[in-house]
Amino acid sequence: MRFACLGSGSKGNAWLVESGKTRVMLDCGFGLSDTARRLARLGLVPEDVSALVLTHEHSDHVRGALPFSRRHGCPVWMSHGTRAVLAAQGDLPADACRVINGHDAFAVGDLSLQAFPVPHDAREPVQYVVTDGAVRWGLLTDLGHVTAHVQASLAGCHALALECNHDTAMLQAGRYPPALKKRILGNYGHLDNSAAATLLGTLVQAEGTPKWTHIVAAHLSEENNSPDLARQALAAAMGCEERWIGVADQETGLDWRAI
Repeated sequence: MRFACLGSGSKGNAWLVESGKTRVMLDCGFGLSDTARRLARLGLVPEDVSALVLTHEHSDHVRGALPFSRRHGCPVWMSHGTRAVLAAQGDLPADACRVINGHDAFAVGDLSLQAFPVPHDAREPVQYVVTDGAVRWGLLTDLGHVTAHVQASLAGCHALALECNHDTAMLQAGRYPPALKKRILGNYGHLDNSAAATLLGTLVQAEGTPKWTHIVAAHLSEENNSPDLARQALAAAMGCEERWIGVADQETGLDWRAI
């Protein structure tokens, strides 16, 4: 199994996970032509995507999802809450829409995906752990704080893409308006570097944890964080060299990583 990123940040998000002939795109926050360009960078065309899976309805995660589904006949999975919001905004591809609840596990080809709920200011936001039966990859972005259930859901992962949205000091000293700062820092906003590192440290120390193959910092703010700060925080939690920590970039994403 392997994973990659088309881009991660406030301007758009999309991840890919692949096993055998199955390729699932998690979120699609880019327009059709931009998504195709980013897929080509990874050696793919849109028709190679087996299914779309959505985390929540915010535009940087779903901007291109429904157009992509319609254009390429691709089924799209989402929570009941996400479906309700998207249905109110326009026509859903009824024949392609698959609805789950926040605790569902479901199969797409050679992959099994386990959804789990997260605290974020969306209707019914979820994140996912994906497995091919041999290894487990976790995607965790867009949450304001870590719950016991989030931590338990990520147990046993071999690789993880983990939100490091902001450095708190940079955000507080920055030019964002007070209301936006309050939202980001709140319990339903985004994880900062320190919170992400605390979670990672807990996972690393858990009994029976398999050997980690990849840790990737994700959803970095271009204004209130830096790759170096995110790497420093996660490397300290892992007890590893900073260069071992990957970073998913807004424009260039992340190349394929085999687990």
